[in-house]
Amino acid sequence: MVLYFTGTGNSRYIARKIAKATGDGLIDLNERIKNGDTGFIDNQRLVFVVPTYAWRIPRIVDRWIRDTAFKASAKAWFIMDCGGSIGSAAKYNKRLCRRKGFVYMGTCGITMPENYVAMFSVPDDAEAKAIIAAAEPHISSAIDTIASDQMLPEKRNTLNDAIESDIVNPIFYAFYVKADDFCANEWCIGCGLCARLCPLNNIAVKDGKPTWGRECTHCMACICHCPTEAIEYGTNSQGKPRYHID
Repeated sequence: MVLYFTGTGNSRYIARKIAKATGDGLIDLNERIKNGDTGFIDNQRLVFVVPTYAWRIPRIVDRWIRDTAFKASAKAWFIMDCGGSIGSAAKYNKRLCRRKGFVYMGTCGITMPENYVAMFSVPDDAEAKAIIAAAEPHISSAIDTIASDQMLPEKRNTLNDAIESDIVNPIFYAFYVKADDFCANEWCIGCGLCARLCPLNNIAVKDGKPTWGRECTHCMACICHCPTEAIEYGTNSQGKPRYHID
């Protein structure tokens, strides 16, 4: 079973390729998390395809895995798409596997187009296509490893990796992952797509405009899928391209 969480489509893109090649089914974790569905998953092979949030898997995915019942001794692979690095995320994935009784089968990072418009520059269409093309051999390599029931090769971690995953990650969540700076300008057409896409049900449309609550995971689904680019994240997102892949 291939389980994916995505804000702007990178993880879904990879997950679909893995599922097509291996014949495994797909589970949309956005939908499961949005609906509070932690029902039993009876599969021996689990491939988690997720974005990298501050050099670890997203906390809401970690929480969902912890709360969900799985088949005993299932094998678990972790594919993490990222804008550059996954830090020492593997250490935390191993720890999660021990907690759940999974057989840990490795973690790999695959560079995909940056979507974190709240902080970083986002590629235009041509740049995004080039990045995806460069990722294809790495996706194929991961597929071959999973299909042959082998462990993913893991990189040697550096001190910087440890600092990013161990120290920066909790600071990032404590001080930066908030919805306070999201707003919709006069271009908003009140379509409600942002509310439908939010995996934490944190957006409500009131008087034809979205409002954000206190729960947010900074997945960027709302801002990057807005059909009129009416959503901004303070001044950080102004003038930047929006990225998503269907």
